Amino acid sequence: MQTHTNTRFTASLVPRVALVTGAATRLGRDIALALAGSGWSVAIHYRNSAEQAQQTLADCMALGAQAHPHARFHSFQADLSDATQCADLAKQVSTHFGSWGALVNSASVFEHDSASSASTDSAALHWHTNTMAPVLLTQALYAHAQQHKACAVAVNMLDQKLWNMNPDFFSYTLSKAALETATTMLAQALAPTMRVVGVAPGLTLTSHMLTDAQFQALHKLSPLGQSSTPQDVAATVLFALSNASITGTTLLVDGGQHLQKFDRDFSLMAST
Repeated sequence: MQTHTNTRFTASLVPRVALVTGAATRLGRDIALALAGSGWSVAIHYRNSAEQAQQTLADCMALGAQAHPHARFHSFQADLSDATQCADLAKQVSTHFGSWGALVNSASVFEHDSASSASTDSAALHWHTNTMAPVLLTQALYAHAQQHKACAVAVNMLDQKLWNMNPDFFSYTLSKAALETATTMLAQALAPTMRVVGVAPGLTLTSHMLTDAQFQALHKLSPLGQSSTPQDVAATVLFALSNASITGTTLLVDGGQHLQKFDRDFSLMAST
């Protein structure tokens, strides 16, 4: 293990520049906007959604102008399934912003397979983007923080289904389970320079597999009568980034959906 720079984690030593992966669309976009509205500078990562990334960039700049006139924003393209592009992305963020202190691993592959259809190809498809890219980017941020004698924090986006297991989306679930374990191990290994926290939403946004009516019905299936909203999830990410005493654990933001037993993934459940 490397020698740690700091004797304890100090929130004031975290540069308020965050890289958000998958920030062009869906939850990544909401997280980027919440950061911009809270005075953070944001590096907006995207893979293929260039037009949407530019819209996120413009919206972050508008929010940032109100929240903090010195905040900066920039978009970066990278395919996170490629380890070389992960390393290049971290270098580009460092070069552009000079220093960065936060990472939100939101980009994710979510392709359907089952226990009977899973293959090395489907497992690798999810593993590279959902598990190893967050690990590699966390390693890069840790090395950057060590070099700059700063503190840093990484937030890994997980899934409530890890606490309410079903066998659907087999390779996706394996990749997220591995990332949850990596969250614990990285928090142990990289302290006190770096904190690593998981955030696990419930059903938050609809997909092409659900009608609007199905989504609304499924969203209500929780002890609180609703699952998480994008604003709930983004607020939890901000909390995880700012609370200097949280590391190596996961915050579930799902209206209690993990407390109920679901035999199928939400995307495959009928509206009842």
